[in-house]
Amino acid sequence: MSLSLRHVAKTFPGGIRALLPTDLDIAEGEIVALLGPSGCGKTTLLRIIAGLETSDPGAQIRFREEDITRQPVERRKVGMVFQSYALFPNMSVRGNIGYGLKMQKLPRKQIEARVEEVIALCRLEACVDRAVTALSGGQRQRVALARAVAPRPRLLLLDEPLSALDAALRAMLRDELAALLRQFGITAIHVTHDQEEAMAIADRVAVMQEGRVVQVGTPEALYRQPQTAFVARFIGNAMPLDGRIEGALLHLPGGTLALDRPVNGAAAYVRAEDVRIAIDGPLCGRVEAVTFLGTHYRLTISGVTHSPLTCLHQSFNPPRPGETVRLTIPQDAILFLQPEETAA
Repeated sequence: MSLSLRHVAKTFPGGIRALLPTDLDIAEGEIVALLGPSGCGKTTLLRIIAGLETSDPGAQIRFREEDITRQPVERRKVGMVFQSYALFPNMSVRGNIGYGLKMQKLPRKQIEARVEEVIALCRLEACVDRAVTALSGGQRQRVALARAVAPRPRLLLLDEPLSALDAALRAMLRDELAALLRQFGITAIHVTHDQEEAMAIADRVAVMQEGRVVQVGTPEALYRQPQTAFVARFIGNAMPLDGRIEGALLHLPGGTLALDRPVNGAAAYVRAEDVRIAIDGPLCGRVEAVTFLGTHYRLTISGVTHSPLTCLHQSFNPPRPGETVRLTIPQDAILFLQPEETAA
């Protein structure tokens, strides 16, 4: 393993437990996203790995075979890209990229060669002599990434580097960032609260909730096989089918669904793309809202469950608000999970 975390935790003054004891292994060259809502502990964990925060006693952080638990930040050989990018406004693009190399007191020719290498990798040739204040948000992100990787860190940490960008630019740059990270071949940890960003960039995602990692897996595994209701809701916005399960039947306010097997002691969830309008569907509900999203319509439907249900509908003639519709949900699309109130 490239990075191994054991019993890493953080308690702030006043007894505030920002991070519960956490174990995590990250392979050489792997990109892992720490995903979760604000306050779940993901940035605290990142800062402990960087050496910017000290873990509670009993923690062990190893990089390859080296114990770095008590090493100061300057000895950990970690590169960081922050939300604000933290670029030096009085320096050019070239000056920003070469700054860390100068701090290492490398020979001038070696610095110049390495700067030119990362400039080419990050496609910054057209703006190398411009001030960073004259760059677009996307260009600044690439400069920050180039500066972080220029000193050849053994680990790259990214703290929500896309969150300051507008939605359209963020969607475009997340794919670019994913491609660049794989081109660098560097071990990276990426903190985000955006599930689409995490799934687009990371090889594996560690979902965090209230100071702990609740599930780690590939984006596909987390989406298709969530282990808790929280993961199902956070990855793919699964909705509760809050009814009564009796054997192989799920009784809902809007009708009864036949299940493919008897299920006891579980709660049922479904995602919007699996809720389908069908003339002879077993469920009935009332359309409350219709939103056009380009490739499809998003329908908000009441009466099927105790809370509104969302349906993604592809048609040129969607139902209108106020209409009654019949719905069906494929048996294999229903997620059965431990009820959230008793989840571990």
